[in-house]
Amino acid sequence: MAFQKPSHSFTKIHLKALHTNNFKILFALSFTVFINTLSFAQDIQTKKDSIKPIVKDVKIVKADSLLTPQLSERAQDSVLTDSVKPKKELLEHIVKYSAIDTNKFNQKQHKLYLYNEAVIDYGDMNIKAGSIIVDYNTNTVYAKGIVDTVGTYTQAPVFTQGSNVVEPDSIVFNTKSQKALIYNSKTEQGEGTVIANVTKKENDSVYFLKNAKYTTAEDLEDPEYYIKLRKAKIVPGKKIVTGLANLFFYDVPTPLGLPFGFFPQTEKHTSGVIIPSFGEQNDRGYFLQNGGYYFAISDYIDLAVLGDYYTNGSYGMRMESTYSKRYKFRGNIGFRYENLINSERGFPDYSKNTIYNIRWSHSQDSKSNPNSRFSASVNLGSSTYYRSSINQINTGAFLNNTLSSSVSYSKTFHGEPQVNFSLTATHSQNTNTEQINMTLPTFQGSVGRMYPFASKTGSKKGIIQNINLQYNVRGENRIQTTDSLFFKKEMFDDARAGFQHSIPLSTNFKLFKYFSLSASTNYNEVWTFKTISKSFDPIERKEVIEDVNGFDSFRTYNFSTSLGTTIYGMFDFQKEGKDRKIQAIRHVIRPSISYNINPAFDKYYDSYEVISADGLTTSDVDYSRFERGVFGTPNKNFSSSMGISVSNNIEAKVRDKDSTATKPKKITILNNLNFATSYNFAGDSLQWSPVRMSGGTQLFNNKMSVNFGATLDPYALDNNNNRIDKFNIDNGGSLFRLTSANLTTSWSISSKKGDKKDKKSRGIEENLRSGGRDDDMFGVSEDFANNQFNEEDKEEEKPSALYNSPIPWSLRLAYAVNYSNSRRQNEISSHSLMFSGDIELSPKWSIGASSGYDLKNAGFTYTQLRFERDLLSWRMNFSWIPFSSRSSWNFFIGIKSSILKDLKYEKRKQPDQRL
Repeated sequence: MAFQKPSHSFTKIHLKALHTNNFKILFALSFTVFINTLSFAQDIQTKKDSIKPIVKDVKIVKADSLLTPQLSERAQDSVLTDSVKPKKELLEHIVKYSAIDTNKFNQKQHKLYLYNEAVIDYGDMNIKAGSIIVDYNTNTVYAKGIVDTVGTYTQAPVFTQGSNVVEPDSIVFNTKSQKALIYNSKTEQGEGTVIANVTKKENDSVYFLKNAKYTTAEDLEDPEYYIKLRKAKIVPGKKIVTGLANLFFYDVPTPLGLPFGFFPQTEKHTSGVIIPSFGEQNDRGYFLQNGGYYFAISDYIDLAVLGDYYTNGSYGMRMESTYSKRYKFRGNIGFRYENLINSERGFPDYSKNTIYNIRWSHSQDSKSNPNSRFSASVNLGSSTYYRSSINQINTGAFLNNTLSSSVSYSKTFHGEPQVNFSLTATHSQNTNTEQINMTLPTFQGSVGRMYPFASKTGSKKGIIQNINLQYNVRGENRIQTTDSLFFKKEMFDDARAGFQHSIPLSTNFKLFKYFSLSASTNYNEVWTFKTISKSFDPIERKEVIEDVNGFDSFRTYNFSTSLGTTIYGMFDFQKEGKDRKIQAIRHVIRPSISYNINPAFDKYYDSYEVISADGLTTSDVDYSRFERGVFGTPNKNFSSSMGISVSNNIEAKVRDKDSTATKPKKITILNNLNFATSYNFAGDSLQWSPVRMSGGTQLFNNKMSVNFGATLDPYALDNNNNRIDKFNIDNGGSLFRLTSANLTTSWSISSKKGDKKDKKSRGIEENLRSGGRDDDMFGVSEDFANNQFNEEDKEEEKPSALYNSPIPWSLRLAYAVNYSNSRRQNEISSHSLMFSGDIELSPKWSIGASSGYDLKNAGFTYTQLRFERDLLSWRMNFSWIPFSSRSSWNFFIGIKSSILKDLKYEKRKQPDQRL
C-alpha cells in the first residue's frame, strides 16, 4: 500500500516541536521506538523459525489488546548460564494497542491497522489518532485523523511523551532512514510559530520547509501578520535560516523584506546585537539611538552596552547590567554618559557640556543571612542630567529636585547583651543649587539594653528593677561640596569627621495605678579632629576663621522625665428596640507632660574682641570652637522646660451593610489629632512656644487620605511685625494667632475591574530609582523601542458580548495648600492640584494623562498624555507632552515579541530649539 498525500479537506496540521533542555528528543525518534518495537513483536509471531536461539522459546501472550513477549524457563536458564553476555532486549516495556473499529495484523500485506480512536502505549510514550497504519514492507508509519459522517476532520494525532505533547494532523515516517514528510505543519520555535505546507524531516535535528510562514500571532488559523519564507532550514532550539523573506499583513504582501534571514532560537540567554532607532532632532541633526550589544555573561549576570550618535558630533553611552542569585541577592547597576553639543561651532549659541548619571540598586534576600545585611540604592551624577536628557526613560524624573544615595552594611551579634553595628555611605544632592552633602562613611554601633538590677526570673517590676542602660557610638566623615568639584581632590579639603558616644540611663514605673512615669538621664561625649579659632581683623574689619587640626572633645549630660496616661471614652447610641446605623463612638485621649533640664556648658566657649570703627570702643563676641563640628555645639545657656502634648483618636462602630455580618463595622473618624507646646522656665521672655496642631484621617474606605496641620502663636507682633513678649489676647487680639497652616489630600478611585495590577508599575519603579515620586503625577518613564517598562504579565479579559460593557478606569488626585501669616502677610504660599488617570475605552484601546494645575499662579503644570493600542501581536504607543520646555511627542508601532522587537517604526518630535 502506497501512502498518498492527505486530501485538502483535512490538511490542517498543528505540530508543536518538543522542547527539552538539549532539544535532542523529538517526536520522530519516539516514532522510531514505536515502530521498531511493534515490528519486533510481529516478526516473533510470523517468523518463529528465523528467530535467534536466545529468544526461540518466546511465548506470545495476547489478551485482548495486550501484546507481551515472555521467555520460557529453558530460555531463561540458557540466558543465566550463557557465558556470552546477551544484548539488551528491544522490548523493555509492555506494548499496548487498541482501536474501536479495526485492530488487526494483515500478515499477507505485513501491515498493522488501527482505526477509530487508535491508541498505542509504550512506557511513558503514547500516540492517539483516528487512523494508524504500520507498513513493515516499506518501514513506514502513517498516522492521521479521520473524516466523520458530516465531512469533519476529527481525531487528529496526539503524541505524548512524559509531559510533552505534540498534535500533528498527519505524518509519513520511515523507521529506517528516520526521515519524515509532514504536511501543513505548525511548529513552535521559541516565541514564534512556523507554519509550512510541506516539512521534510532530514534527521533528528534538521528540518527543511517550503513556502512557510513565521509569526508570533496567537490565531494561527488566520494570523494578522507573518513573514513569508520561500525556503527555510530549521534546527530546533538553535536557529532558523531562510532565503527570500518578506512581511505580509493578512495575506497582503509588503515591500519590507530581506534576501535572506537568520532567526536565533534558544531557551538560554544569548549575546547579540541591539538594532538602533533612527530619527532627526532639531538641534543635533540626524541620529542613531539605543544601538549596541547585549552580553549574556552567565545565568546570574548580563550586560547591555548602548550608544547614541548625532550628526552634529554629540554622542551618548549607556551600560546597564542586572544580576541575581536565587535566595541570595538581586540588583542592577547602570552608567549613563552624554556629550551634548548644541548649534554649530562659531555660532553665538554654540555650547558643549557633558552629563552623566550612576545608579545602583542592590537588595539581599532576607533568608540568605539573618545576622547581616547589605543594601544599596544609588542615584548620583550631574545635577542637570534629568533636565538635559531627552530620553523617554527620564520623562518621569524631569522634575526631580534631589538625588540621593545610600549604601549600608549591618551585622548583629546575638547574645546577652546583643551587639549591633552598621556602616553607611550617604549622598544628597540638590539639583537646583548643585549643593552636595555626603557621609563617607557613617559608623554606628550599639550594645543592647541591659537591666543590671532585674531579677533573673519573673517580670521586671518597680523603679529599681526597670533601670536600664545602653551604649551607642556614631562616627561620621561629612563632606560638603558642589557639582563642579564632585569626584575631585578639592571635595575632601573641607571634610569634617567626629565620633559621638552616648550612654542613656532610664527607668519607668506605674504611679497611682493609672499613670506611667519614666525618667532618664543621658551622658554624651563628642570627639572631633578639627576645630576653629576666630579673631577680628581691624584692617579688613571682618571676622577671620582659621581651622585648627588636632583631637578635641566635649562632654554634656541632661535629665528628663515624663508622665502620661490613657483615657478611654465610649458613647453608646444603642437603645432597646432600635437598631441605629451609628452604634457607638470611642474616643481615646493620651495626655502627656514632660520636664527637661539641660545644664549650661559655657566652659567650651571662647571670645574675641571687636574694635569699633573709631577705635574707641570694644566688645566681646562669644563663639565655640566646635561650631563647625559634625555633632554641633554644647549648650551655652541653662535650659529648664516643660512640654505638654495631647493626642486623640476617634473611632466609630456602624451597622454593616452586609446583612449576614454578625459584628458591626469599625471605621476611623480621626487617625490622630495632636496638640503640643512647651514652656521654658529659664527663659526671660517668650517662654511659651507656639502650639503645633496636626492630624489626619482616612475617608471613603481608606481610598482618600487627609492630613492637616497648623501653628498657633500666643504672642503678639509689634508694628515691625516682630514677636514681642506680650500675649496676643492682651494686645486686643484673639487667644492664638494663626501663623501657618497646611492641608494635603490624596484620593485614588477606580472601577471595580480597574483594581488589577497597574500596567505602569515598571515605569513607576523607574521613577523611584531615579529619585521621583511613587506615582505617575509627573508622568511615566517610557521606552517604547526596548519595551523595557511596558511589558506586563497580565491576564487577558474577554470583553462582554453586550454593547453596554463595563469600562475599566482609574483616577488619582493630590491636593495641597499652604497658608503663611507669621509676619502678617496673610497669603496662600502654595496651592496646587495634581491628577492622573487611565481609561480603557475598549479591550484594545487605553488612554492616560498626568497633569496638574497651580491654583495660585493660574497655570497648568507638567503634562503628559498617553495613548496605547493593542494590535494583537503588535502594539502602538503615542506619548505627547503638549507644552513646557520639553514639549514633544513620540509615536511607536512594533511587534510585542522580544525576538522580533526590532521590527518596528518610531517617529519623534523633539523639543523646539530655544535661543
